[in-house]
Amino acid sequence: MVQVDPTFLDDAPGGDEVTAYDRAHMALYLRLFDAAQEGADWREVVEVLFGLDPGAEPERCQNVYDSHLARARWMVRQGFRELGQRDS
Repeated sequence: MVQVDPTFLDDAPGGDEVTAYDRAHMALYLRLFDAAQEGADWREVVEVLFGLDPGAEPERCQNVYDSHLARARWMVRQGFRELGQRDS
C-alpha cells in the first residue's frame, strides 16, 4: 500500500536552491519523476502520491502535479548536484 505524505504544499518551491521542503520530499519527487517518465496518467499519479481526488478538484490537482513535477525535474537536472556539493 502506498503511503501518502499529508505535508505537501499545493505549490512546490521554486528557485535555484534546495530547500528543507525539497529534502523532506525527495522520495516523492523521485516517484513523481519516475511515473512521468513511464507515461503514467497525471490523475492517477496525483491520487496515489498525494491522496487527492482529481475528479473533485481538477484545477488544484493539476497544479499540485505540475508544480511538483517541475521541481522534481529541476532536482534531477540541478538540485542533486547542489546536494552533493553542500554535503561533501
